[in-house]
Amino acid sequence: MEVLRIATAGSVDDGKSTLIGRLLYETNSITTDRLEAIHKASQRKGIDFVDLSLLTDGLIAEREQGITIDVAHIYFQTPKRKFIIADSPGHVEYTRNMITGASHAEVSVILVDARLGILDQTHRHYYIAHLLRIPNVIVCVNKMDLIGYEEEKFRAIEKQFTEFANQIKAADQRIQFIPISSLYGENITKRSEKINWYKGHALLEVLESLDASPKESTAKSRFPVQYIIRPRTEEFHDFRGYAGRVASGRFVEGDSVTILPSMRTSTIDKIYQYNQVIAQADTRQSVVITLKDDVDVSRGDMIVKTGEEPEQKKELDADICWLNNEPMKGTKTYLMQTGTSLTKAKIASVEYVKIPSTLEQLPATALKMNEIARVKIKTAKGIASDAYKENPSNGSFILIDEYSNNTVAVGFLN
Repeated sequence: MEVLRIATAGSVDDGKSTLIGRLLYETNSITTDRLEAIHKASQRKGIDFVDLSLLTDGLIAEREQGITIDVAHIYFQTPKRKFIIADSPGHVEYTRNMITGASHAEVSVILVDARLGILDQTHRHYYIAHLLRIPNVIVCVNKMDLIGYEEEKFRAIEKQFTEFANQIKAADQRIQFIPISSLYGENITKRSEKINWYKGHALLEVLESLDASPKESTAKSRFPVQYIIRPRTEEFHDFRGYAGRVASGRFVEGDSVTILPSMRTSTIDKIYQYNQVIAQADTRQSVVITLKDDVDVSRGDMIVKTGEEPEQKKELDADICWLNNEPMKGTKTYLMQTGTSLTKAKIASVEYVKIPSTLEQLPATALKMNEIARVKIKTAKGIASDAYKENPSNGSFILIDEYSNNTVAVGFLN
């Protein structure tokens, strides 16, 4: 069954947790004892309805403040497909959480309070969806019940959001707008009779119909080697396999391949999954590949199809989000990890800091936590990478403090 990965985003009190709780409730994804616990918790809060937001806000601080702080992953399914929701916090100080939570999503669901309209945080949420090249964006205008389900206000929000999206020029994104009421379940799993002027589908119907194929499935073939398998048994005395996960594309038995960075070539002999030989390995499959030639391959090397080799560059342009509490220091050396490859790197210069809410580009020499910037990076060895917009799995990276081992930044290559 297909899996659709969803990233949610919304400003404070936009009803994001209630929306997710409503989806779980309407799809019968809540156990009886858990539902009873939510009933009792709602009564303790002194409200006369079931507070479905309690299903997702698991931390004590989240329940006390009525906000989302940490990224939570919620799983549910319908007869048509499975879903994984990355429920990320919406506050500006949790930008790093939003980016990490949405990094593998095929769709971004952005909530807007119908009373308040488009806010700076809405711009920030959409900019992050654009930065991550999420192909589908669904703007849910929530709390329509509080404005009498008026179409005029919904259309004004739709127009304002579209104008901002046009400034970014995200031609490869599909944006849809749905008027909803999370509290009362209007337009969540089925069309609402109270919003009869809306002619589109309910949220769940849209989610069930979206293409869940990762962009990497049509990208050039990349196989980062994670581990070398050399069994010490008589039966497999000469066996030498290369274990890893297909980052993008497809590998088929008999394919001519090139090993990076050495540029040695060979041919795929067999592809194993567990102890079975399979004819091909597709994107996101974990397999073991054997080659017909005895070539030198190590962890951190990459197997690619011959003719599809990426350029190995030591100077890179990238967009990064700074994750660390300590500001970036331009003279400091970091470890840069792309796939399974690790090399030393320096941020040679900060071109500008991007303000997502206004799209301003401000000059800077250093970066603070949660700031997003365009930078130039120099590495100790050539990086076999692709542009993130063409191949996200081989166009993203992290920077690691080599002394504390903390991940200090996440980046996307241009």
